[in-house]
Amino acid sequence: MSQFLPSLINALGWALLHFVWQGCLIALALALLHTLIGQRHLRLRYVCSYIALLACIIVPARELYLHLGTSATGRDVQVLSEILVYPVWNSTGTMSISAWLEMHLSDIVMVWLLCVALLAMRMGIGLLWIGTYASPRRSKPDLWWQARIDQLSRQFQIQGKVVLRVVDDLSTPLAVGIFRPMILLPGAMLSGMPVDLLEMLVAHEMAHIKRHDYLLNLVQSTIEMLLFYHPAVWWISRQIRHDREEIADDLAARVTGEPRRLALALSELANFQFTTPQLAQAAHGGNLMSRIKRLVKPEVSTVNWKAALAILGITTSCLAAYAQANVPVAAVAPVAIVTSAEISQQAMDAAKLANERDGDKKPVINFKDCKPEYPRASIRREETGVVQTSVLVASDGQILKAKVDRSTGFPDLDNAVTNALENCAVKAIPGQVKGENAMLWVKVQYVWKLK
Repeated sequence: MSQFLPSLINALGWALLHFVWQGCLIALALALLHTLIGQRHLRLRYVCSYIALLACIIVPARELYLHLGTSATGRDVQVLSEILVYPVWNSTGTMSISAWLEMHLSDIVMVWLLCVALLAMRMGIGLLWIGTYASPRRSKPDLWWQARIDQLSRQFQIQGKVVLRVVDDLSTPLAVGIFRPMILLPGAMLSGMPVDLLEMLVAHEMAHIKRHDYLLNLVQSTIEMLLFYHPAVWWISRQIRHDREEIADDLAARVTGEPRRLALALSELANFQFTTPQLAQAAHGGNLMSRIKRLVKPEVSTVNWKAALAILGITTSCLAAYAQANVPVAAVAPVAIVTSAEISQQAMDAAKLANERDGDKKPVINFKDCKPEYPRASIRREETGVVQTSVLVASDGQILKAKVDRSTGFPDLDNAVTNALENCAVKAIPGQVKGENAMLWVKVQYVWKLK
């Protein structure tokens, strides 16, 4: 458990930092799709936006899983010579940005956790705010409007009963609830707005209930809370909320057959003051004027191919850069690596026996080419120690296996040594038995020490 918490903080910190560029790629891809789709296919735009938002949480979750998996696979990692390993600094004597970030990962994670806690508190207060309005103490039923709600439910083909409550100190109709959907009507609107116009606003809220927008909005708000630091997430959310309101307008207009009356109701709604949190589905959401204009006179939009090509070029360049950044080491400097599974136990035992004979020449490893880099997380945690490893060198100088005989007590330091040895780009000078090259073991000791 003591080792898991630092690994979790390190993995979480890097997942959050990597999402900075990953989120930009997702937003660029979505902007390209929006440009290609245009305004006419509103539902397709909405689906693409919501998939992009889900990708924003899936990508860092995957990064977190991969980092934790890497930290958890502590390979058994004991020397012809003793090597001192120090942190790597720039030629100017200053630490690189990546090194600085890794040394402050715990601080970054703590700040993130604090902000998420505050946003979660804000979200909880919003849910309580909605709950108090829906409670019988602050709301009351209305038999006439309840009968009209039941009729609209049949028109929208909504399964289950939708409850209506009238709230005196509310400014706009709201649709709340997941399993027991409820519409909250402002008391002032019952007397201050014509019945036919208020009915259209209620139809808009029924469209939200039909599409389960309250649940989808809660998921969206949770993702916003976790990835609050990235502007791309807020941009994607803004696109979702705008399209969601227009889709609800289209559905309400299609079911009632009165798009112009809905536009007039929205224009009347603009005269009211709004204090509704984004957790609830309110009729005033999105841009009211653009929604009114769209209902009265739908625009036929054309695809802007020039903008689409420009965004496609930017997205392709970013993806190419990402692919280059993630080329495995073996592709950059080809090395024939043989995994431990491919080395028979008999061969390793024979190598150990050969090492015990008199007159053998032990393998010589070029430590300059195989020197490990000090893990940034270990620098930040001030981890030091001595790791003793046994290295199996083939008859052609290839390093086949490295294992730990005595650990430093810190998995990151042990893994850095074994990884550096097994992925060494330069072959060692093979050992000899009776004048012939042979597969032999050699001991290597690394001393991790901070200046």
